[in-house]
Amino acid sequence: MQALDYLRKAPLQESTMKMRLSALLCLILLPLSSTTLSAQVSETQSDKSFADEKIINDYESTRIAMRKYGKESAPATKDGSFRLTTYNIENLFDAHDDPSLTGRNDDADDTKPEHQLIATAMAIRAVNPDILCIEEVESEQALLEYRDTYLADMGYEHVVSIDAGNDRGIENSVLSRFPITNAKNWPNKPLGGVHPEKYGNNKNWYAGEPIAFRRSPMMVDVAIPNADGNDSWTLTLFVMHHKSGFYNSYWREAEAKGTLELIQDVLKSDPDRAVVVLGDFNAEITDESVQTYLRAGFVDIFANHDEDRQSITHESGRRIDLILANDAAIKQMDTEHAFVYGTAARPDGTSWRDLETFDGYASDHYPVSVDMKN
Repeated sequence: MQALDYLRKAPLQESTMKMRLSALLCLILLPLSSTTLSAQVSETQSDKSFADEKIINDYESTRIAMRKYGKESAPATKDGSFRLTTYNIENLFDAHDDPSLTGRNDDADDTKPEHQLIATAMAIRAVNPDILCIEEVESEQALLEYRDTYLADMGYEHVVSIDAGNDRGIENSVLSRFPITNAKNWPNKPLGGVHPEKYGNNKNWYAGEPIAFRRSPMMVDVAIPNADGNDSWTLTLFVMHHKSGFYNSYWREAEAKGTLELIQDVLKSDPDRAVVVLGDFNAEITDESVQTYLRAGFVDIFANHDEDRQSITHESGRRIDLILANDAAIKQMDTEHAFVYGTAARPDGTSWRDLETFDGYASDHYPVSVDMKN
């Protein structure tokens, strides 16, 4: 569905009128200034072979008009630094039916629409990360097809995506310009205890079963070249996709504690290792699961930022995609200029759970980035 049609169908609530009139005005006027628009698109999008140039310009017009949260543009990476980004790309399923996914998890109809593939690729190109951690990827095959079709010129030679033990078939993944020297995860690892009887006021589907990772974190070691080109140092990433659901805080807390145990195993052999935990936490900073990381000494890269619309990472108006760093990692980070890149969102008055999207729409999450010194 085109963005203009979507705007017409959105509920005509008084609180949304100003935003929608502004969005319509932007959609009408922006295409008239192609020179200005081209200047706003990252230089990394200069190779437009992944999509028709008119589509790219139209989608960029829509992104600017329909952006609610995050920054309108991504700053360039400074010399002597590299960019680390996490992005829940939202259901990157390919067109191949996975016979292992059946019943309510059958992926036959889950192929990510092409307009979202193009829009997510545009966001990635605009942010231009050196290391991109992605959540909600069906498989390494799906990720490679996506990279080779939409990001072929971006230099992501190093790829990893591992089955996370999730019944819906989604994985955590990494695309990197730097060598990945180690990758590991712990699907279905028991975390201690059992699920409670109730989920809020309802019966818990998992009542009495052992608590385990819903989607295993993935640990990745990346060899970061020194700025002088000599030798390298290891950055260890724990790519997360914590359990969702308001009443699943206990589950997320167990996952956080289990992840911290895994991190401690890494630090036992290398106490000075730079470790970053990042991804979709499905929880805001006040959630007990996130507080568990903070009490263990990890630092939120947005700790010194104002909690405003530019720091929101999800279309629902929440900041749930996080980058947390230990002391060794935070010393390498330029947290002052950490940012969320804003992409198109559904209009006010419509639910983010509405599966109907429009040309130029990428994902219900937004890319979160921080630059680190080589």
